[in-house]
Amino acid sequence: MNRPVRVLIAKVGLDGHDRGAKVIATALRDAGMEVIYTGLRQTPEMVVTAALQEDVDAIGISILSGAHMTVFPKVITLMKKKGMNDVLLTGGGIIPEDDMNALHEMGVGKLFAPGTPTSEISGYIIGWVKEHRDF
Repeated sequence: MNRPVRVLIAKVGLDGHDRGAKVIATALRDAGMEVIYTGLRQTPEMVVTAALQEDVDAIGISILSGAHMTVFPKVITLMKKKGMNDVLLTGGGIIPEDDMNALHEMGVGKLFAPGTPTSEISGYIIGWVKEHRDF
């Protein structure tokens, strides 16, 4: 790769628990990625706008509030409207497996449960970007 993978990490909605998002942001940075952390209480529109402005390869959403079946479909719809078809939407949190499968069918990438090794997450993002983006 000529440049580091750029990843935007976001917390959407009223979910105020950002420890996991910060841990992931640090782990991705340690794995050689450029990480933009948007902070708490972002809207889907704010996330997609920031991702466009920052020219990211991937968006990672951390969600523990139970609103994943609202947040991820809204973000993926906005990404498609903006032509961001080669940007990975991934994330993690408390998401039942059936919901993970349904979101994947909508175009969302792999989702990670709490306790997933950070090396697995960084490996997935780097692999996806190498396969789907011009690197």
